[in-house]
Amino acid sequence: MVKKEELLKDYEQAEPRNVSKTDFPPNFVFGVATSAYQIEGACEEGNRGASIWDDFTHTEGKIIDKSNGDVAVDHYHRYKEDIDLIAKLGFDAYRFSISWSRIFPDGLGTKINMEGITFYNNIIDALLQKDTCFASFGDRVKNWITINEPLQTAVNGYCTGIFAPGRHQHSSTEPYLVAHHQILAHAAAFSVYQRKYKDKQGGNIGLVVDCEWAEANSDKIEDKSAAARRLDFQIGWYLHPIYYGDYPEVMRNNLGDQLPKFMQKDKELVRNSLDFVGLNHYTSRFIAHATKSPEEGSFYEAQEMERLVEWEGGEVIGEKAASEWLYVVPWGLRKVLNYIAKTYNNPPIYVTENGMDDEENDSSPLHEMLDDKLRVRYFKGYLSAVAQAIKDGADVRGYFVWSLLDNFEWAQGYTKRFGLVYVDYKNGLVRHPKSSAYWFMRFLKGNEEKNGKEE
Repeated sequence: MVKKEELLKDYEQAEPRNVSKTDFPPNFVFGVATSAYQIEGACEEGNRGASIWDDFTHTEGKIIDKSNGDVAVDHYHRYKEDIDLIAKLGFDAYRFSISWSRIFPDGLGTKINMEGITFYNNIIDALLQKDTCFASFGDRVKNWITINEPLQTAVNGYCTGIFAPGRHQHSSTEPYLVAHHQILAHAAAFSVYQRKYKDKQGGNIGLVVDCEWAEANSDKIEDKSAAARRLDFQIGWYLHPIYYGDYPEVMRNNLGDQLPKFMQKDKELVRNSLDFVGLNHYTSRFIAHATKSPEEGSFYEAQEMERLVEWEGGEVIGEKAASEWLYVVPWGLRKVLNYIAKTYNNPPIYVTENGMDDEENDSSPLHEMLDDKLRVRYFKGYLSAVAQAIKDGADVRGYFVWSLLDNFEWAQGYTKRFGLVYVDYKNGLVRHPKSSAYWFMRFLKGNEEKNGKEE
């Protein structure tokens, strides 16, 4: 097992060091992130069509609190208020997603819904009106992400079935077919932008992968190999075809014919089809070799590994957030950023999601829910890890907090709160900035001092 003092001697210690905005390059972007289904609501307004999540959340037993995103936190009607919050907190940028069911209500892309186009135009216009670095959007949007966390759809949507569309009947093949077509779709979008829009708009196209850092549980070769496998099955699954023309060798070996093959013309389309890598990262695990995975699903079985959360001696890897999977492990972010830099020729990287959750608690008074001390420690530690990775040489250009608002958290419904801003679900969805929001406001103004005192 891993000895804590040995691993951390060259990395951030257990307590997060003080971090300030001056630790980052002058042009580094700080932003917040949201997701359309999780915040918009207005499911039957603006000529919006149905999405797979509409069907999934209305199926009995799929969401832990039996909730859905029909109203969510009503961003559709409150976007101006929410953008005002972003500006007041001092963030440079806003990463939001477009609901395809608003743009193409028929689900086929045969007819554009102008009401949906107008809604997103209004969001961008509201952003551009603010006196911050939102002006970096230039003439509209400069940075585009084709797909966010494709692995989550492929695995949780088509292997375990805990996400929409809830399929698990062909878990040994469908996740890999889904991922294959996600990669091809991403590459096709990249190609269209290069041919038709790049010269005029000057924008950049990225793909967002999500990854737990995988730290070998010991110095044994089998544990180190298992950790490397784990990373290949997360990041390599999507980035290897783009950078090297095919899936990682270990995936080919372990999956055989379950893994689709790229035709030569597809390889040519996919190769180098991105301008930046987006990384969503929340936590880390120790990885040990296991001939039989304790986790259900062929995706995990093929990795021949076990995920662990304890150091040698039994101490947990980090403080625990509300979700059972989320431990506070800042050094893991530094390691995964350096891994991407080393493995994929140091591409521009944006940390497109990073954050932690609190448990929804009806009985807690509002002031207690707003006093999110652990989240403040989380951000201090993880921002410090990003700053250290930049000093190590990783080309990290931005960091986006997940999330601006408490919202609908997929299978967990409204039982988990990730927001910098508390949303009062019982009282008209009123927004209340948490302590972490005010910490960021001071940090972004440069008032978070090196000696740890906050002005």
